[in-house]
Amino acid sequence: MPKLSLDDISDLAGKRILVRVDFNVPQNKDGSISNDLRIRAALPTIEKIISSGGRAILMSHLGRPAEKGYEEKYSLKPVCERLKTLLNKDVVFATDCMNAKDQIDALKDGEVCLLENLRFYATEGAKKEEDRLKMASQLASYCDYYVSDAFGTAHRDAASMTGVPKILGKGYCGYLMKKEIDYFEAALVNPNRPLAAIMGGAKVSDKILIIRNMLKLVNKLFIGGAMAYTFLKYQGFNVGSSKCETEADGKDGKIDIVKLAGELLQEAKQNNVEVFLPVDHLVNTEFKGKENPEATVDANIPEGSMGLDVGPKTRELFVSELSKCRTVIWNGPVGVFELVGFEKGTFAIAETLANPTITSIVGGGDSASAAEKSGFADKLSHISTGGGASLELLEGKELPGLVALTDKK
Repeated sequence: MPKLSLDDISDLAGKRILVRVDFNVPQNKDGSISNDLRIRAALPTIEKIISSGGRAILMSHLGRPAEKGYEEKYSLKPVCERLKTLLNKDVVFATDCMNAKDQIDALKDGEVCLLENLRFYATEGAKKEEDRLKMASQLASYCDYYVSDAFGTAHRDAASMTGVPKILGKGYCGYLMKKEIDYFEAALVNPNRPLAAIMGGAKVSDKILIIRNMLKLVNKLFIGGAMAYTFLKYQGFNVGSSKCETEADGKDGKIDIVKLAGELLQEAKQNNVEVFLPVDHLVNTEFKGKENPEATVDANIPEGSMGLDVGPKTRELFVSELSKCRTVIWNGPVGVFELVGFEKGTFAIAETLANPTITSIVGGGDSASAAEKSGFADKLSHISTGGGASLELLEGKELPGLVALTDKK
């Protein structure tokens, strides 16, 4: 169901717009911001509000403060400074998100205020709804309208995500949130086919729910990264000293992950989903970069060697098959792209998905980092700002932060 958006607010002039943004950005040891992608992603919403004469009140979390209460390293003050630069205008910084009424009341039309880290208050993520609503009531008192642009936090049932729209009785999505919803809906509800999913990463156990859900939706499934070695082990191939998950903890004891991989392959067959696994690998004798790593002759990895990327034959296979697709969901690199010599497979995927005939959705996290490093990020259709949120969407779950927003009738 489509949600009301910022554009459904008829007149922003003079109105106080409380915007939940996701400014949970990575920082260097000195506190400086190392990647401002999430701040830049929120700019269209902020600029729309202030250019229309509205007063933008921004709120976010940053990190996971160990002790509830102020901790300097988790302050949003550096974010405020970066935001000033990006907006090219002053931004008021409220040093206490729960006691910011005077600063908000002093705002003039077209001005911006950023509240200090919401997680300095335990009630932001309290288990009891009544505790979350107490905080939400105070935040709601600051505004005329609530807008959520924090897709990266949409899987959290928090005071600022679900409480405020409940108190106000209405919630709107910002431009970033709407973009995220539109892209994932296009891929998961009514995609242009063939539809493919690329699953990478270290553990099958981390992606079980996603793979199971994808097998109901996609035409092709590509598996790479360390998780591919579990599937290859099930098929009887040698995996050498590669990182290979064979068991994991479950509710009722240990889970045989190799056996599970076989079950997933059987499910794929039943659903007429083509599964593509590596047919060769780039290897090294240690977890270390290498200028010209050796390629295996087939899917077997010799004893004493570990697979760190897909090989040239696999790259050719993946690129050929992905090129036939019209929608591709990418979650996880297919090799250790951070190591010299083992980035080729992941970067080849990024280059292939840069084709304008393919609608490509990159599911945040390591995939987003790989896309940026490949140099093709600006040619991909959509790179999600929400790692955890995108994972839960791909698993077929509802996101509390989306459910809380008002449906467009």
